[in-house]
Amino acid sequence: RDFRVGNLYLNRGITGALVERQPFGGAGLSGSGTKAGGGDYLLHFMNPRVVTENTLRRGFAPIEEETDRIEQYHALEKP
Repeated sequence: RDFRVGNLYLNRGITGALVERQPFGGAGLSGSGTKAGGGDYLLHFMNPRVVTENTLRRGFAPIEEETDRIEQYHALEKP
């Protein structure tokens, strides 16, 4: 028979590869290049994204509050 697998164990334990020394896994990317237990092995199974949040209050405060703040600021400037 023809099996499309990275590693095939018949009638024996399934721990044949040495971690961080030999590629281990199934077909495709899981069996080539990256080694199980390597530093960036987990990144092969993730889709990294950058998430940002605008923390400025500009645009969210009511206009009256903004006007009051400006008036208070100008009042501080006067001697």
